[in-house]
Amino acid sequence: MQELLEQLPYSRPFLFVDEILQVSDNNIEGIYTFSPDLFFYKGHFKENPVTPGVIITECMAQIGLVCLGIYLSNKQSSLRSEAKIAMTSTDIEFLKPVFPGEKVRVCSEKQYFRFNKLKCKVEMYNCENIIVAKGTIAGMIIKDNSRI
Repeated sequence: MQELLEQLPYSRPFLFVDEILQVSDNNIEGIYTFSPDLFFYKGHFKENPVTPGVIITECMAQIGLVCLGIYLSNKQSSLRSEAKIAMTSTDIEFLKPVFPGEKVRVCSEKQYFRFNKLKCKVEMYNCENIIVAKGTIAGMIIKDNSRI
């Protein structure tokens, strides 16, 4: 599963995946800890920082869509090592805040993967196994020689 992380097109400070716990053709599960010294906490509710929804969405997309998309495209010889995943839509409901220092777990279930389009049902849980965000994220796989 380390090879999935090595294929991600992100690096710190914009990498929101620490570890992939499990992956299959139909789902993926991974974790990330939001370090208290991340740059966005300094200005996002300066007296009581919380993780911005856009960052929560990005974490869910990196684990639940991009990592799963890389795994699935690696299995298809026509897409192997040429693919990039571009997010095309999200519908996320935020249920609880995610605070600095929290470790989260993202679970994603493939809804469909056809015609190089991937749609997933994604949920994020805190360390108490309480759901903090849920929804759907979709994207498309684009070959390297195409422009995103």
